[in-house]
Amino acid sequence: MSQHKPQILAIDAGGTMTDTFIIDDRGEFVVGKAQTTPEDESVGLLNSAEDALLYWGMTGEEAFPQMLTGVYSGTAMLNRLVSRKGRRVGLIVNKGMEDFHRMGRAVQSHLGYSYSDRLHLNTHHYDPPLVPREWTRGVTERVDMFGNVVIPLYEHEVEPAVRELVEEGVEAIVISLLHSYKNPVHERRVRDIARETIQKMGKDIPVFASVDYYPVRKESHRTNTTILEAYAADPSRHTLEKVNQRLSEKGAKFDIRVMASHGGTISFRANELARTLVSGPIGGVVGAKYLGEHLGISNIACSDIGGTSFDVALITQGDFTINTSPDMARLVLSLPLVSMDSIGAGTGSFVRVDPYTKSIVLGPDSAGYRVGVCNPNGGIDTITVSDCHVVLGLINPDNFLGGQVKLERERAYEAVKTQLAEPLGLSVEEASYGVIELLESQLRNYLESMITGKGYSPTQFVCFSYGGGGPLHTAGYVKGLGFEDVLVPAWAAGFSAFGCGAADFEYRYDMTLDINVPDGAAENQKTEAASVLQRAWSELQEKVTEEFVKNGFSRDDVRFRLFFRMQYQGQLNDLEIESPLMHVETVDHWDALVNAFEETYGRVYAKAARSPELGYTITGAIVRGVVDIPKPKIPEEELAGEEPPKEAYLGKRRVYWAGEWIEADIWEMEALKAGNRIKSFAIIESPATTFVVPFGFETVLDSHRIFHLREVSR
Repeated sequence: MSQHKPQILAIDAGGTMTDTFIIDDRGEFVVGKAQTTPEDESVGLLNSAEDALLYWGMTGEEAFPQMLTGVYSGTAMLNRLVSRKGRRVGLIVNKGMEDFHRMGRAVQSHLGYSYSDRLHLNTHHYDPPLVPREWTRGVTERVDMFGNVVIPLYEHEVEPAVRELVEEGVEAIVISLLHSYKNPVHERRVRDIARETIQKMGKDIPVFASVDYYPVRKESHRTNTTILEAYAADPSRHTLEKVNQRLSEKGAKFDIRVMASHGGTISFRANELARTLVSGPIGGVVGAKYLGEHLGISNIACSDIGGTSFDVALITQGDFTINTSPDMARLVLSLPLVSMDSIGAGTGSFVRVDPYTKSIVLGPDSAGYRVGVCNPNGGIDTITVSDCHVVLGLINPDNFLGGQVKLERERAYEAVKTQLAEPLGLSVEEASYGVIELLESQLRNYLESMITGKGYSPTQFVCFSYGGGGPLHTAGYVKGLGFEDVLVPAWAAGFSAFGCGAADFEYRYDMTLDINVPDGAAENQKTEAASVLQRAWSELQEKVTEEFVKNGFSRDDVRFRLFFRMQYQGQLNDLEIESPLMHVETVDHWDALVNAFEETYGRVYAKAARSPELGYTITGAIVRGVVDIPKPKIPEEELAGEEPPKEAYLGKRRVYWAGEWIEADIWEMEALKAGNRIKSFAIIESPATTFVVPFGFETVLDSHRIFHLREVSR
């Protein structure tokens, strides 16, 4: 019988691999890894969980009944959106505005493009709209920007519009009217008539009113996000239900939670499921914040390399930034999203030769879970970065995923020779090494530009490197940047899943406001402003409470955090501030909010930039509700000295590096002890990842099982 009592299951179903992170009642954890199964993500999930439980000598049937909670992050919803395989959605808007969704915002014509393509108009294009023009209907009404009813709703137009859409076979209806976030009465009336009409027609079609989901400013953003809820999010609920069911069949007694874009976790039964569109990469950032808090590190550069992408995020002064108007899949959205930047460069990225310039081109498309030509069962013909790893000897083809997948060096060698080396007039090894150098150069430039572009220097940050491909390339992309420290957790391959396990069970709701208070305002103006903000908070608190009640919690279980967005009147950018008070109604309360804003403004910009003479505008109210859940414990081990144990040494392997074949020392990651120092040239292997320590570097494993990578002179 195992001595472990599993408590938390955290899952990250990425485009290539599915990682699971299982935590027991003492905070100890194991990491499992398996190939993602896009056709049914629950298969890869269970395979990955079984892989993790092997370390504890347990099966899923023994472990799942003991677990208290499970957190999931996956790509099903994003894949459904990107591949345009969602529901048939109908759209009801203001009469005369039937084309605004099809036209989109101008930025949507070049989102996701390279810098050069953004410059040239002839490279711009719009993707097909999620709702085609023929499934769009207009009804007469108008609410102005202040919430005043200018034209009453022509209710007699609503039922015919709904009937036409239903008869054309739509599977969901979205309603988005101008300025409904200021006055929702018309939009909610259209919603009610639509539901009554659908019921009279004997149909079962869901209706989504934007004001019920995203009552915020910016019409295109709000409409896109509500359409996304109907088009991809609600159908993805079935995927999550299937995952939940499979776990239940194994004995699990919990409902899974899903990683949300704002950095918390929500139930898969949540009203606003589109918040889980981007979940995997968010988990890594949350995990870095959690680990940073434990280690006392407040400025962190998060870098995550998977098989498909390289994701970068910054944690400054212990917290990450929230972007309230992000873009995803070339759509502008109204979702609170942890600010991240990504490029399509990973270990599964395809490698090609440009026929005109004879230069190497990486990605942005990827082999994903099929790895590359080296995988005889992958069905891939185009070489990938992983094929180059195999050719160079950096990856052991017999130990990929602990031997679950056998790779063939000969297949990779011949493919690289034909597709890359011969067209460039290079040897196979030179061409493969050139790919690695090019990839790491691109990652290094991207990481540096993301940090300096935000007004910081790498010397102000500790770099966390994680993801299945992170440890392979960490030394290459941090070289010369001068980070304060570079940390590679021993569980780097499952770090995003670890972050899911470390995330709060939290709901966040936002509401747009327009509260203007001039400098030197009268007391009644300040108290009225405070009252409007308080009413918004109260409404949002009720929405948060409703979501937790669905999961068996009461209002008393919820710990609320209140935020507001404020700016100086006339300025373009607002700031999100946590309220120093839980209730506001007096002049003194208003002054406390202003002081909190000005303190933050002076820290973000400069004290000299503060402009109280302009007056103040509150642009939004935010409520975050949290309930306490078990969290993972950071490992603590006794230091065992710098000399690694003999049993950790696996021998030598020939590796091609910088123009020559060398003998690299091979170490088993799990057998290394806290305090061990590994010098170059070394490769540290585990079933889930490979950590390369090249010339000019060394690494030390600390008591938390985190590798510290340092540059040294050769």
